[in-house]
Amino acid sequence: MPRVLTGLPANHAAPTLALPLLLLLPLLVWTPLPVSARRSAGTDYLRRGWLRLLAEGEGCAPCRPEECAAPRGCLAGRVRDACGCCWECANLEGQLCDLDPSANFYGRCGEQLECRLDAGGDLSRGEVPEPLCACRSQRPLCGSDGRTYAQICRLQEAARARPDANLTVVHPGPCESEPQIVSPPHNIWNVTGQDVIFGCEVFAYPMASIQWRKDGLDIQLPGDDPHISVQFRGGPQKFEVTGWLQIQALRPSDEGTYRCLARNALGQVEASATLTVLTLDQLNATGFSQLQSMNLVPEEEAESEDDYY
Repeated sequence: MPRVLTGLPANHAAPTLALPLLLLLPLLVWTPLPVSARRSAGTDYLRRGWLRLLAEGEGCAPCRPEECAAPRGCLAGRVRDACGCCWECANLEGQLCDLDPSANFYGRCGEQLECRLDAGGDLSRGEVPEPLCACRSQRPLCGSDGRTYAQICRLQEAARARPDANLTVVHPGPCESEPQIVSPPHNIWNVTGQDVIFGCEVFAYPMASIQWRKDGLDIQLPGDDPHISVQFRGGPQKFEVTGWLQIQALRPSDEGTYRCLARNALGQVEASATLTVLTLDQLNATGFSQLQSMNLVPEEEAESEDDYY
């Protein structure tokens, strides 16, 4: 859209704007964010802010909707630009936004979203809270595709990303489903005398119960074995439960395949992992390269991949 700088004679306007426009020329070549761009503060995202500042400095020209470019892939919906003329993509949940309604650098949040200061940073370490788009509602919803969405904003994003799916809200609250293992146990190894922990994270509604079993034993662990213990806790996310199996002071007889079984009224699912127990002599003879080729990792590394606590 053409812009007119007011307050200067016409013969002075061009020299005054020549240098800034040359410096900003790379920023003027802009295309709308693709559908795959999610919660990014990258170059395209910031380029829109600089373009807004440039337009704000020039003032708003008469609105000509026919000259406006049509935004595409707007997963959070569309909002009017600073001049109230053209449509542009609204900011997604988690993207930077302008707390001051009169400002227009980062842009406006989309439907069902509002701009809030993110309090998740550590102020004691000097982290500065940032204004981010946040969903007004945090209530889970059941979508017509049978999936549970954390809140309405996530469902609307999915609906705009897949318009042919005609995704709608079936009912408030999660969809009833059989258990899904979000984080399965990992194959691990360790040396005799050491401790190991298997973890298993499960999502289900109604909530699932978790059992641990070892192949070859027809009992639910820990049984009456004093060096094996199990623990369960809700979380880390809503409608999830996490179970741990700990084996202390490893013995060669502990080697084998362990299974995490999750069950609710709608079904059952399981995932398994192997435990390899080595003596110090076997460890020296085997070598780490061979253990890596067997897709085994030390117990400490396996646990570091997912923070169960």
